[in-house]
Amino acid sequence: MNSLLNSGLVEALRSDDTHSLDTAPDLLAQLVDVLAHGVVVVTERGQVVHVNQAARTELGCGRALGEARGEIHAVTPGDRRVLLNALNLAAAGKRSLINLSGCGSSLSLAVVPLKQDGDDWEIRIALLFARAEVCESGMFGFFARSYGLTQTEEQVLAILCRGLSTPEIAVQLKVAVSTVRSHVRSLCAKTASSGVRELVNRVAVLPPVAPLQLARIH
Repeated sequence: MNSLLNSGLVEALRSDDTHSLDTAPDLLAQLVDVLAHGVVVVTERGQVVHVNQAARTELGCGRALGEARGEIHAVTPGDRRVLLNALNLAAAGKRSLINLSGCGSSLSLAVVPLKQDGDDWEIRIALLFARAEVCESGMFGFFARSYGLTQTEEQVLAILCRGLSTPEIAVQLKVAVSTVRSHVRSLCAKTASSGVRELVNRVAVLPPVAPLQLARIH
């Protein structure tokens, strides 16, 4: 996010159209909206400047983080202190990685200052949400279709990406272990992967693009 906001593209947008970060140029707003990672840009006081679709979905659930009266807030008192400390560190130019426990739901956030030395606009801070699961990426389904995976193979692959073993997958799907192994062999053959580790790694590095239903621009 820092590199995007400091790139020549954004400088060109600002110089040509006199846009500020607050007005969110259409191109940049659309780019951020298709990310599977939630992104919220706030002031040092927690006032919301921009929210992408993935973050809006998470905030709407209110499990660990929410929005009220235009301000971001953590659900529990303990998390509020953690978030406030992270925002204060960001205002001082320091990044931090925090985990909000919420009410039985965990959410990891990277808190990144966007203001650089010499900038003449007010401090902006990006809250970058962890992506819940690789299989929630819009690219996961594209990956499956690209290699002609069956629905069951796609399901097995999604579970493999969660770190479950073959016996654990068999229990979850209520099938024999030999059946799961057969699916895994087919997955490796179709994707030209040497084994489960390579297969999972290939999925893990897919671009973080959100599913279409999260990529709407309002």
